Order: sequence, then C-alpha cells, then structure tokens
Amino acid sequence: METRELRYFVAVAEELNFGRAAERLGIAQPPLSRAIAQLEHRLGVELLIRTSRRVSLTCAGEVLLAEGRAILGAVAAAERRTRATAADRPSLVLAAKAGSSGEVLAKLLDAYAGEPGAVPVELLLCESNTHVPLLDGRADVALLHEPYDPTTGLDVEVLTSEGQVAVMQAAHPLADRSRLRVADVSDLPELARWPRRDGTYPDGAGAEVRNLTQLFQLIELGRAVAVLPEVALNGLAEGLVAIPVVDAPQVTTVIAWPPHSRSRALADLVRVATGFS
Repeated sequence: METRELRYFVAVAEELNFGRAAERLGIAQPPLSRAIAQLEHRLGVELLIRTSRRVSLTCAGEVLLAEGRAILGAVAAAERRTRATAADRPSLVLAAKAGSSGEVLAKLLDAYAGEPGAVPVELLLCESNTHVPLLDGRADVALLHEPYDPTTGLDVEVLTSEGQVAVMQAAHPLADRSRLRVADVSDLPELARWPRRDGTYPDGAGAEVRNLTQLFQLIELGRAVAVLPEVALNGLAEGLVAIPVVDAPQVTTVIAWPPHSRSRALADLVRVATGFS
C-alpha cells in the first residue's frame, strides 16, 4: 500500500464525500473514485458504503482510517522533525482548542519556558468542532478533553478534571436554579448543536454552532443554551449565568502525544505539565 493511496482514502473517510475529498486533495473526482475502488479490490475488503445520498465507513474502513492517520502522521512528523534537525532549529508544536484550557495552557507554556534546554513552542489553535491535528503530524503534543476528544492510540497524562455547567441568559426560565440535571437541559429547544465527525448536525431545533465565539454570541442574544466545562465560568459575560449540571460527565483535560515519539523536548514538556497539574 502506498502513502498516496492512504492519503486518498483518509481524505474520503474524513470528508465522507468524494467531491469534497477531491477538492481537498487537488485532484479530479473520477481518478479518486478509481483509486479507492482499486485499493478495496487489492485489499479484498469493502472500505466504504456508497449510496446516492451519502458515504459511510465499514468496520474495515474505520480500522484503516485509524491506522492510516497514524501512518501518515508519522511520515509527516518525521519529515518536519528531520528538516528542523537539519536546520538546527529543534522545536515543538503544541495543539489546543481555541478558547479552552486557557489557564492550563498559560501555566504550561510559562513553566516550560523556564526549563533548562527548553525549545521554542509553536502554538496551533484549532476550531472547537475539529479534531486536534496530532496524528497527522502537524502537532507533536496536544491538550485534549475527554470524553469529547478521542484519545485512542495516543499516550496521555491526566492534568485536570472538572464538572460541567449550563450557560444561558440570566433571563432564561431555568436561570434561577442552583443546580440542574442533564434531563433538565437535554430537551431544551435552544440547546446548541455541534457537528458530528462527518460535518452533519444531530436533529433538533437548537442553533448549529462551530466555535465558542459563535456559541457565546448566540447565548448572549438568548438564541442558545450550552453545557460546557466549568472553565466557562471564567470571564463569563454580564447577563449570563452558569449553573452546575450535577449528573453531567466529568471533563478531563489530558496532555496527549503519539506513542512513537522519542523527543526529549516532548518528554520534558509532559513532565512539566504533570508537575503542576
């Protein structure tokens, strides 16, 4: 199997749309379709279920997607680190979701900067609705949030855990409650909806959101309610309230990295992170 074939398959598997995948890859759709069909024929398995309305992954396709991401990530990371070493400019790329882990991230960057032999850390901020680019080689290490961010296949260390709160306008009918349960908010028509991995949204009447900036603006306008980690209490805008949702799952912030990494700088960064958590 060639890396080109893996790149083609991963693009289709992530987009679940041949047209978008072809545009992403910069090729025409017919040769992309042929390449995927040839890959399935050679492997002797069906990777994708194609209908006139949608594309979905088979169980075999899900396995190849996970393996393919890891392989392509290892290749991309090796290329990037080799160039950095040749240029005598060792560095780390740390990925995090924009608007989350602000306090942990600031403490980590400050503490690591004071370490002997610390290397420059490039910060890669990602949209709230996207998967952090750790396995594709664009980042060496990431701050992730379980159970919302997948960590399968990664090495992780737990940094913090926190409960969740329902954020809403102070004028909302539930705003005078001292505590809520998931059942109190799950059926609210204004409960915000985040996209699935394939870009589609769950059924519901709530606003479709893609990032925290958009979400908080909708909440301030009274158009949305959201359940978020307790960190949302920091800097909450005037006119909004955050009520504990007592039976919501804990959100655990972890520092994660690919298991094949042998970087001394990365090991030092993880050590620092776990030292103050």
